Amino acid sequence: MKNCILLFLLFGWTIYAQENVSFGQQKEIISPEINADNSVTFRLDAKEAKKVSVQGDFLPPNGFATGSADLVKGADGIWSFTTSKLASELYSYWFVVDGVKVHDPNNAYLIRDVATIVNIFIIGNGKADDYKTKDVPHGSVVRRWYDSPTLKLNRRVTIYTPPGYETSKESYPTLYLLHGAGGDEEAWIALGRTAQIMDNLIAQKKAKPMLVVMTNGNASQTAAPGESSSKMDKPVFLQPDMFSGNTERAYPDVVKFIESNYRVKKDKANRAIAGLSMGGMHSLVISANNPDTFDYVGVFSSAMLQPKDSKADVYASFDQKLKTQKDKGYKLYWIAIGKTDFLYKQDMEFRERLDSIGFKYTYKESEGGHTWSNWRDYLTEFAPKLFN
Repeated sequence: MKNCILLFLLFGWTIYAQENVSFGQQKEIISPEINADNSVTFRLDAKEAKKVSVQGDFLPPNGFATGSADLVKGADGIWSFTTSKLASELYSYWFVVDGVKVHDPNNAYLIRDVATIVNIFIIGNGKADDYKTKDVPHGSVVRRWYDSPTLKLNRRVTIYTPPGYETSKESYPTLYLLHGAGGDEEAWIALGRTAQIMDNLIAQKKAKPMLVVMTNGNASQTAAPGESSSKMDKPVFLQPDMFSGNTERAYPDVVKFIESNYRVKKDKANRAIAGLSMGGMHSLVISANNPDTFDYVGVFSSAMLQPKDSKADVYASFDQKLKTQKDKGYKLYWIAIGKTDFLYKQDMEFRERLDSIGFKYTYKESEGGHTWSNWRDYLTEFAPKLFN
């Protein structure tokens, strides 16, 4: 009798599990389907819908709005749309059904950008191969909490350690990598594909094995939304203390934590700092205020952006700080921005400011604008230049 009951329970659980796996669908729908010519087909079962469209960064934008394309309803009630051939890249998208934004229920790959959740897919056979998880030695990604005496907070940080770190006795250099406005300590590891990029570069011997430390650049936040004791409100793009200078002022606390808890080389020649947008400003401000700390600086899609009436000490006498940084020396100051980036003018003005004091830098101008597509490329190009 006990065996019969057990068999019944197992049989019932199996049926329930299968229902969960199939989501109750009678017919498997593949979406997105990457075709042999690198076109992509999207499908959605929405028999009662009047209109279905797909929006995403693989479509030409409509001004500042994301590109959109209409799906066509088939005789079976399945809506579909096939793109033209797409270039190698990581793309994001979502559906709009009768005016309501929905995710693709057939695509399990989702990612958060500030408060927006989107589906993603990768077109390979090109630069996006660097973003893929390959059969190479892998590093580790951990989330740690550290004490920031300056901010009087216990804060969360994401740390990538290179392949073999756990079994090695070697000490490694460190790249401190900062996110943009609206981001947090999850942004570079998720949207930036930092672990995949570093694994692949190190495996190809294009980059030195290094730690990558990804901090939360919002000084009043202890951690990413949902990862702290704070109320689980909707994430916001602009934090009220964005230009307080507190992130930059407190950054030595991060360096101290890393160098007290990890096997890293504790000298200027083995420290780099880089960031995108807001994080690019943080990087240039932090490095100028700590001219003996970083030999490598990366400024991605950014400039000196703080309000002119700011009273934060880290922004005061900034030209003099840049002159001191120049006089003390550094190995690489790397600036990159897209031709259509909305911060292009401010970036140009910052370069003119550097030129006026004879501050040497390397400049890269790429296609595109203020996008993760560019920032992933910048990391892929910047990391191999470090610690050589």
